[in-house]
Amino acid sequence: MDSDAMRPRIAYFKVAPDAMQAMHGLEEYVAKSGLEAPLLELVRIRASQINGCAYCLDMHTKDARAGGESEQRLYALAAWRETPFYTARERAALAWCEAVTRLADDSVSDPLFDAVRAQFSEGEVVALTMAVVAINGWNRLAVSLRTVPGTYRRPAARPK
Repeated sequence: MDSDAMRPRIAYFKVAPDAMQAMHGLEEYVAKSGLEAPLLELVRIRASQINGCAYCLDMHTKDARAGGESEQRLYALAAWRETPFYTARERAALAWCEAVTRLADDSVSDPLFDAVRAQFSEGEVVALTMAVVAINGWNRLAVSLRTVPGTYRRPAARPK
């Protein structure tokens, strides 16, 4: 790989602070939605796998590990349908994540929606969908503008 592939194209946080504030506002909504943090990390990782976003994979696997996620579940996430490691709720969220991420495949079907609604309230479905929207947006920024993988550092934990 040439050296240019490992350099950011645009420092978008500096160039477009208002846009970044809007993206962070969406993340704040998701964080306050009541959805479980471990479930949200799985969704973020799965979308980032689909979109090939190395920066977001690095970030969210670090965050998931810090939150207590097991290595086994992280390693198996790309093949989640083939494992017994995920709950019915997580499976519904992952299927929804994949369908919403791959809209061009016409995969957001009524049977899938019904399966998601069996696990999530209406408000939770909206929050889950917004989480998928957010990570897809971050993936598209990071991939197209080349945010360098490995540069993410978890913020220091806040004292309780």
